[in-house]
Amino acid sequence: MRKLSPDRKKQFTGALLEWNKGNSRQMPWKGEKDPYKIWLSEIILQQTRVAQGMPYYQRFIGHYPHVALLAAAPEEEVFRLWQGLGYYSRCKNMRAAAQLICGKYAGQFPPSYQDLLALPGVGAYTAAAIASFAFNLPCAVVDGNVQRVLARYFGLSLEVSSTEGKKAFAALAADTLDKKAPGIYNQAIMDFGATVCTPRQPDCRHCPLQSGCVAFGEDRVAQLPVKNPRKKPRRRYLLYVVSQYQDQFYLRKRGAGDIWENLHEFIRHEMESPEQEGQLIERCKRALRRDNEIIRAVLSPPYTQQLTHQRIRSRFLYVHVKHALRLKKNEGYFLVGKHALHHYAFPRLITRYLENDPTIAAEMAATGAVGARE
Repeated sequence: MRKLSPDRKKQFTGALLEWNKGNSRQMPWKGEKDPYKIWLSEIILQQTRVAQGMPYYQRFIGHYPHVALLAAAPEEEVFRLWQGLGYYSRCKNMRAAAQLICGKYAGQFPPSYQDLLALPGVGAYTAAAIASFAFNLPCAVVDGNVQRVLARYFGLSLEVSSTEGKKAFAALAADTLDKKAPGIYNQAIMDFGATVCTPRQPDCRHCPLQSGCVAFGEDRVAQLPVKNPRKKPRRRYLLYVVSQYQDQFYLRKRGAGDIWENLHEFIRHEMESPEQEGQLIERCKRALRRDNEIIRAVLSPPYTQQLTHQRIRSRFLYVHVKHALRLKKNEGYFLVGKHALHHYAFPRLITRYLENDPTIAAEMAATGAVGARE
C-alpha cells in the first residue's frame, strides 16, 4: 500500500473530528475514562449490537460496579447475567480476566497496550480501545466500522480478513490516528461508520467526507470493503427430553468443545435431519416405558435459534415420570427442583421454551420459577 500523503491524512482526520463535534450518538460508556467500564462495554459489544448490549452493560455495572466484585462473583451468577448474549466464551474469559487483574495488578487495569492485550478475551481492538479511551495512548482501533470507513474513503480493495488486508488496515488506521486525542478520534471513526458510512444505504449525500472519498467518486461504495462470502451455517436438529420426576427436573452442564459451554440443558438428543424426529420421539417414549411409567407427555412446537455459524431447530418433549430415571453417571445429569430452575443459566433457546410453552409454564406457575429472564 502506498504511503499516505500528509495532506490526504490531514483532510480525512480533520473532517472526521469536525463531524464528531456535532455527533449526538449517546451511549452510557461514551466519554468514559474508567478502564473497567470501557473493558466491560467492549467485551459485551463483541459480536453484539449496541441496542442488544446496552441493558446487559447496565445490568453488569449494577451488579458489579468495580472489577473486584466481578472477580469474586460465583460463576453461575455471572453466566445467568450474561444469559441470552451468546458467544459464552466471552463471559468465561471476562471473569478470568477480572480475576487476573485483581490477582496480578491489585485490581487496577494495566496502563499498557501489551499488558491489556495479554488479558483473557482481550484482542487487539479491545486493547486499543481501553488504552486510548482510558489512558490516552496512541493506539488505533480497527473494527468493522473502521475498516468500512477506511476502505471506502481511501479505496482500499484488499479483503479485510486476509493477512495482507489486516496489516494494511492496521497501518492505515495508525497513520490517520490523531496522536494528541486518540480516544476522541477512535470514538469518532467508529461512530461515523455506525451512523453515516453504514454497511447498507450509507448517507453519502450528506457525508462530510464525500469530496475526498474514492469509493463515492468511483461509484464503488457498495463494493467496499471487500469481504469473503460467509459460509452457509450448519443446520442442527435437537430433541430435548424435559424429564420431570416428582417436583424435579434432570439437567446437566454443557462442557467444552461445542456451543453453549458452561450453560445447562435438559436431556438432549441430536438428529441428522428433521425427518428422523418422529422416530426419535417414539424411541424415547418406548425407552421410558420399559423402565418407568409416564404420567404425562407433551411435545412442544419447534423452537429455532440462529447463531453465526449454526442454525438450531429444536423440539421439547416434556415427560412427567413416576420413578427416577436410570441415567449413566458419566452423562452428568442431576436433579434440580423446579423452584430452583431460575438459578441456572440456559441457552436462549431453552429459556424461550421455559418462558413461553404453556405446559412447562403451568408446572412453573405454582412456584413462580420460570427460567431466568433476559
